Parts: sequence; structure tokens; C-alpha cells
Amino acid sequence: MRPVEKMFGMRFEKSVVIFCVISLGYFINGHECKVVQFIFGDSLSDVGNNDNLAKSLARASLPWYGIDFGNGLPNGRFSNGRTVADIIGDQMGLPRPPAFLDPSLNEDVILQNGVNFASGGGGILNETGSLFIQRFGLYKQIELFRGTQELVRAKIGDTEADEFFQEARYVVALGSNDFINNYLMPVYSDSWTYSDDSFNHYLLQTLQDQLTVLHGLGARKLMVFGLGPMGCIPLQRVLSSSSGCQERTNNLALKFNEGAGKVVANLSNHLPNATFKFGDAYDVVNDLISNPNKYGFSNSDSPCCSFGKIRPALTCIPASSLCKDRSKYVFWDEYHPSDGANQLIANELIKKLGFEPVNQTDPSSPSPSGN
Repeated sequence: MRPVEKMFGMRFEKSVVIFCVISLGYFINGHECKVVQFIFGDSLSDVGNNDNLAKSLARASLPWYGIDFGNGLPNGRFSNGRTVADIIGDQMGLPRPPAFLDPSLNEDVILQNGVNFASGGGGILNETGSLFIQRFGLYKQIELFRGTQELVRAKIGDTEADEFFQEARYVVALGSNDFINNYLMPVYSDSWTYSDDSFNHYLLQTLQDQLTVLHGLGARKLMVFGLGPMGCIPLQRVLSSSSGCQERTNNLALKFNEGAGKVVANLSNHLPNATFKFGDAYDVVNDLISNPNKYGFSNSDSPCCSFGKIRPALTCIPASSLCKDRSKYVFWDEYHPSDGANQLIANELIKKLGFEPVNQTDPSSPSPSGN
């Protein structure tokens, strides 16, 4: 039995001491407490869930993942460093939520730090990423969140739990796998069942339903991240005869962003007390890829971590070779941006969405590259 399931015998007073701090937060049982975040996503936000899925084929458990993060060892992030959600959360003064499958997760950790449900290979649709064997799609992540809520309610009661979950921040960042590891792959039935437009409609309708469910579970302050130019990731380039960006894939991302922005705005306007925001960094990432030198990068078309001339190797492995200067590469592996690129994407979203600090910065909190 996992620690997260052994939660009911501890005293609430002890929990308050652990997770309540003097901050710009809110009060539960007379104590001022942190605002935390709950993250739903794919490999761009995963911090270790897939590493705890024994049969998953989408894992970041090998060197050189995590080389520029903390102790330099793999930590479940599909990058050399931080995720976009890490960086935005740090800027907002939010604690970094651990993976749902972290063995140390319990109620006190949830109340202090929130939870990250993101899973590499996961998508908005249940069928997305099935080739990876094990992964959490968004519906599954929401189901796990619902279970987490039941545990917290049993710990602190319904009234306090309602306030805790309504004050929390929520990130939803999925969609690229629904195209790259579903619709654009002929092994999936969606690839011949739908047209570009009808698949996008199916995807957006599903996302709208999922965001509505999250609102019903208490999500009031929620941000949905848009897609970048997916057709320009190294994996898509290497599949092109010209080694250029895949125009159709990029157009799919643009159409999704257009529709998702409308979905989020509509829900924010019509759901009670909802403040839903859509973060679109497509243009700045596209400019970064087209003009890397403008942003201090030197390479935007190939991965820093690669297996020589054998491409695509898909993931970074111990036998891979690293580029000489990781700070100059936009992409870490065939799929995922580097820490430096994630910093630029996060900065753009912070600027566009006007994020402000939620909790006072704790001087003892980790540095940007820390755990």
C-alpha cells in the first residue's frame, strides 16, 4: 500500500504546522496557508509520473535527462532542466508540486505543494499515446485528481477543502500528442476517421468537457497552454525530405490554438467565478526557431542530445552525445525544448497573461535549477 493511501490516522493540527506558512495566502482553521497548484499535462510537464509506470515506453529515467537540474541526475523531466510550468510557478511563488506517483506523496505533501498529474505520452483523448503502453490521459488525470480531493476532504473536512481547491492554481497543458502520437500516425484509427477540421472539433469539444469537469471539482483559476509549432520539432524535421518544418502539422497547431482560445474564453465567461486563461506562445517560439541568434541560441533544428547520425533516436540515452553548449540549443531531444527555450516560453506566457506572485517568496526556496 502506497503512503498516499495511509493518510487517515494523523492529526490535523500536525498537518497545519507542516503546510501553513506566513504568506499571501488564505486561512484554514485560523491559519494562513499557501496557495498550491495542480498540473495536468504531458511530457512537457511530467516530473516523474511515467518513471513510476513500470511498463511505460515514454520515460525520462536515463542520463542525460536532468543534467542541468539539481544534482544532475534524471528526475522524470523530459529535458536537461526545468519545465515551463516549473518556471512560471517559481515566478508566481508557487511550490513545485510533486508527481502523483511520487512514493512520498501523502496528504500533508498535497496540502503543502499540490500535485502534478502530467504524464509523458498523454493526451486530451483517451486513445492518444497508446503505443507508449502506460500513460495518463487527461480524463485519467482528472480521475486521479478526484481521488486526491476525497483524501484531502477526509483530512480537513468539506468546507476547508472547498476553499483549498478553489484557491489553488491549475495548469492544463496537453494537445501535441493528440496530433503527433495519434492523428498524424496511420496506426491510429483517428487518422482515417477524421479530417483535419473534424478532428480538431472533436479534440476541442473533448477539452471543453474536461475543463468543465475541472470547474465542477473546484478549479476557478486555471490556465490552458497552447501548442507551439509542432511541425518544427526535430522529429518532424527528420521525417521531412527537405529537413524543414512540416507545414501541415504547424497549421494544425494554429487551428487548435485558435479554437482552444475561444473555448477557454467562453468557459471563463459562463462558468461561475471562473478565471480561465489561454496562453499562446506560438509566435515567439516560431520566431525563436526561425531566428535563434536573435534570442542567444545557435541551433534550432536538431537536438542537443542525439545518437550520432542515427535519427530519430527519439529519447536521450546514456550512449547519446551532447552538444558542446546546452544553453545554445532550442531542443534538448527529438521532442522536447531545452531549459533555455523553456525559460523563453515561460517569460512570454508570464508577459501575456500578467501572472503576479501568489505567495511571498521563501528565501529558503530552491534556486531555478534546484529540486
